[in-house]
Amino acid sequence: MELDKAAICLAKLGNPVRLAMFRLLVKAGDEGLAVGDIQKELDMPHSTLSHHISHMITSGLLIQSREGRVLRCRLDYKLTENLLEYLMKDCCKGLHGS
Repeated sequence: MELDKAAICLAKLGNPVRLAMFRLLVKAGDEGLAVGDIQKELDMPHSTLSHHISHMITSGLLIQSREGRVLRCRLDYKLTENLLEYLMKDCCKGLHGS
């Protein structure tokens, strides 16, 4: 992962609502959640939730698909793993590496 992509992802997660949604979707796992279920869990108006979902989609962290009349949201776990690996890849190596 490149610095710019990591910065975009982290900027999108730097909002309390989006971070709460991210954590909720982590709990949901691969199945994800319907938008209506996210709305109930986070207790917010649909228009507000749509705004935050849009931000998460543009970061690439969120994937949305239609299943009949239901919009389902899932995390892009590959991107999430890459982001976490990027943040931790030099952990405990010191300033000059090893």
